[in-house]
Amino acid sequence: MVKTRLKRQIEKVARTPDGAFREIRICPGKAKLCKGFSSLFRLESYIYSSCSHLAKLSLDQINGLSPVMSKEVELCDLGDLSLASPSTRASHHTRDVSLGSKDGSENATVASMYNLLQCTLQRAGLPETVDRTKQPRTGFTLSDVTVCIVGAPSSFLSVLLEGGNQCPGYILLCLSSTWFSKVPSNSHQSEYTLLVNKAITFDHGGKTYLDEFEPPRWVTYFTGSFGRYEEEWQAATELGRGLECPTGNTIELTRLLEDKLLTRLLLDQHGLGVPATLALTYKKLMPPLCTTAGESIVKIVELSKKEGQENLIQEEISQFLQCSLMAYTNQVVVKPAGWRWSRRIQKVFIHPKLDSSAIFQAVVSLLDELEEEESILVEAFCPTIQPMKTLPPESPIAFERCSFSRPKLAVRICTVVCRSREDRPLLSKVVCAVGREDKPVRHQVSVPQTLDTTLQQLGIVDKTQQKALYSQIKEKAEAAMSAIIEAEAKLSPEQRGGRRAQTDVLGVDFLLTLVDQNVTAIALELNAHLCLETCAVFETVNQPLAVAGARESAERLLVSVMLKRSQCFIMEGKQILVIGAGGVSKKFVWESARDYGIKIHLIESDPNHFASRIVESFIHYDVTDHKRDKEHAQRLVELIQDRGMRLDGCLSFWDDCTVLAALVCELLGLRSSSSSALRISKQKSFTHLHLLHQDNSRWPSAALYAVPCCHLKNAIDVEKASRYISFPGVMKLEYGAGAVGVKLVENAEQCQQHFEKISNDLREDTDYPGIGLGIGNAMLLMEYVSGTEHDVDVIIYDGRLMGAFVSDNGPTRVPYFTETAANMPTYLPPDKEAQLVMAAYQCCMGCGLVDGVFNVELKLTPTGPKLIEINPRMGGFYLRDWIQEIYGVDIMLASLMVACSIPPVVPLHYARPSLHLMGVMCVVSQHLKILKSTANLETLQALHAHGVIRLNTFDDEMISSEYEEPYCNVACAGTSREAARLQLISVCRILGIDTPEYPVEYFTSDFK
Repeated sequence: MVKTRLKRQIEKVARTPDGAFREIRICPGKAKLCKGFSSLFRLESYIYSSCSHLAKLSLDQINGLSPVMSKEVELCDLGDLSLASPSTRASHHTRDVSLGSKDGSENATVASMYNLLQCTLQRAGLPETVDRTKQPRTGFTLSDVTVCIVGAPSSFLSVLLEGGNQCPGYILLCLSSTWFSKVPSNSHQSEYTLLVNKAITFDHGGKTYLDEFEPPRWVTYFTGSFGRYEEEWQAATELGRGLECPTGNTIELTRLLEDKLLTRLLLDQHGLGVPATLALTYKKLMPPLCTTAGESIVKIVELSKKEGQENLIQEEISQFLQCSLMAYTNQVVVKPAGWRWSRRIQKVFIHPKLDSSAIFQAVVSLLDELEEEESILVEAFCPTIQPMKTLPPESPIAFERCSFSRPKLAVRICTVVCRSREDRPLLSKVVCAVGREDKPVRHQVSVPQTLDTTLQQLGIVDKTQQKALYSQIKEKAEAAMSAIIEAEAKLSPEQRGGRRAQTDVLGVDFLLTLVDQNVTAIALELNAHLCLETCAVFETVNQPLAVAGARESAERLLVSVMLKRSQCFIMEGKQILVIGAGGVSKKFVWESARDYGIKIHLIESDPNHFASRIVESFIHYDVTDHKRDKEHAQRLVELIQDRGMRLDGCLSFWDDCTVLAALVCELLGLRSSSSSALRISKQKSFTHLHLLHQDNSRWPSAALYAVPCCHLKNAIDVEKASRYISFPGVMKLEYGAGAVGVKLVENAEQCQQHFEKISNDLREDTDYPGIGLGIGNAMLLMEYVSGTEHDVDVIIYDGRLMGAFVSDNGPTRVPYFTETAANMPTYLPPDKEAQLVMAAYQCCMGCGLVDGVFNVELKLTPTGPKLIEINPRMGGFYLRDWIQEIYGVDIMLASLMVACSIPPVVPLHYARPSLHLMGVMCVVSQHLKILKSTANLETLQALHAHGVIRLNTFDDEMISSEYEEPYCNVACAGTSREAARLQLISVCRILGIDTPEYPVEYFTSDFK
């Protein structure tokens, strides 16, 4: 009753006539210290949750009045509230803005949140939201990515701004559940499709728009914050339940995640250090998230009722205080735990361990307020390590000596961890908050700073020790996310809040304390988005000065995860025809497509191919003679129609079959680059000659990147070409792949000899399957260009460049050009990288490759990029794996999306990735002995499983041949390029890959 009346009175004085909140300050000088009351805590919690960041609430002053031992603060009357003048424009933001739902109803809370957003944008120097509701957005289909975040803007504002920069127009903020429609799903019984009718769209540079969508957009990812605005809480909870689309933190998962007892048990079970804890639970049912079997640092005492429990509580507290786990602490913390308490400013009591009476009284006082499923935690107080440097004494001459004790410090370490591809946790950000040890350091009232600054403040200046502590925090934070992932897998869809509901981002709080004289990170608690907010505050505060570490956005990875899950959802169930299975190196295609829920219908010449057991359906049809591709295409279309197959797309990942796949697409009306464009790019000399003859009036022209070359059919062509092309030159197969048969020639005689040799050795497909001999064994001679070699994998949709990824190749073993070493991301400066990307894109467009994922090989010469060749399919070898690991983009999935007329959304990366990969190729002619001994497949796979190397195998047989492709690639990861290089050289020496005949240090010398 008192709380309700207080709440009404606060609203009466806090709201302006138009429903906005005034700024409120607490006047601590008029407050009175009392015992046994908690009005200020309720007032503080209410004002904070209502006004959020808009209110200039002096929480530091409130903390000064908060209890340290057993005192609490009561605000005597509402006369102690002083009202500041409203923000200059906050109360005017909602005028003439259409915030209502489709039925025309409006909500004061929505107006308040909209004002909060405008105020926050204004203070960040960003433009005000533009209302475009009078012209609804149209043209959206089921193929468009639509990530929706519902709730107050404060929790996810940094994510929204990051999303606007990475993928403008795809990330939406919805301030009300009434802005959605929820209808039964057409594809899954008992699930619902979510449609968004109105939202705030985030664009480049922090530009925002209030939009309506006609028809409503199909939501492909849904998440939100629960709890700050009570009026929206129930509606948002119901809205997010049982959706067919991927979902982030549902209310069910948030309840589990923010229950300190449940998560503490979970962390303890996974070996993560937590404070010794006695938990007194009231009618609490423990879900399968965790168990209490075995030894645990957390002891649970179940209370079936509140009355008459004094003796039991006294006895349990006494035993807990005397146990061995408490031998190294002098103080005890008492606090409540449960979902309800995570959404309000908590009561926290700190008492000396010897004062068991005060501890008992604190527990009893909290017991009266407990509801079912809640707990009281009595835990060991873990003090932060204190600064190791002693302060110099005051000057006796300038100042009169005075005696005072400086307060001890407390440090809260906030980490943000994302669930990344393959359900692997990745640490995204670490920031710290420093406060007084005798007052809880909370997220909302602390100024965040870097871990390095904090460690230096604590006297830890040794770089090796700093790096070790960071590694410890990283390992434990990622282990916490692994524990959550493992636990959520045990929950039913109902317990998670939906079939596709999962925790994608996790906040883990740590403190640094001494354990057996070692600085150790102790896990305090988990949260859904408080750490994310703290990191966002850090980035905002440091942005004007571009402080080191602030540029590494904690939100970048989360946005990438949201987009990836959205695109997987859109592609699930798509029916795609793939022509040509390829070899072992393409095995990942079939396995990944199956994991994505994509139905692959495979056409393959080998009736016993291993992929036939993995794909949705298998059609045996001999397509090896590619001179009859038009005939094959017609026959394949007839087979498809006879089977009644309704395809969403068609493509090939195998060089030989790319033209055939394009012909089938033309007959079926499916998206693909034209078959003529595929022929141009497939025949290497034709590619260069076609580009050389393009119009040069448009600058820069693709002709800039082409190299003079000649097509060779017979000995006469070789003689003519040797007079036209300057030597040295390079000879290669017109339709070749994997650098098989490629050789440097220094004169006309060598040119003639190599032509005769290849003509005799490599005649038809059976001589060397998979290198293009099914189309023919014609050759070409092109001028040799000096420079460093690079691969650019480009994603093009409808002629638009959607993404590009540059990798570096090391020097080859001249006169042959089989790849030796590779590096990613590129070591080139940004302007040179941009030159390569533009060259690759223009060459593809010049050949007519307007739809697909293509691998472009270039050399960077002193005069700019020069084209080697275009592979009109996704990059092979290790490239898909590396790009996915470093950038979080699956170019295989992008290939399938383009084929299905779905534009891939590739996040833009403004900062260099922190992960570097460098690898070397193993070839049978040089490594057969060690591949059967020190570097056998079992050893390499074990090293890969333990994270020592990254292994990609390309063949299942080790056969030495004059014309060979690499057997496998062995790579190492590092936080820097040099670290990856040193690790790789060390591993290769130990395994025996590095030899005088195969010098790994030389092959990686360009990457220094």
